[in-house]
Amino acid sequence: MDSFSFGDFITALGLAFAIEGLFFLAFPDPVRRMMVSVANSPNAQLRLAGFISAIIGIIIIWAVRGM
Repeated sequence: MDSFSFGDFITALGLAFAIEGLFFLAFPDPVRRMMVSVANSPNAQLRLAGFISAIIGIIIIWAVRGM
């Protein structure tokens, strides 16, 4: 297995921007409503969502890199 490189990080960052951009392109109104909802959410709820997202991301990376 190859080690993680900075190129992998930049590729992942680019993919995240591309996916986010596709959501804005395809569903602008629902994304806008979701952003307003997030802006009005309490910090504890946002932290929990961020923590869960980070854990899921780590598990996905571990599963793909571990294969």
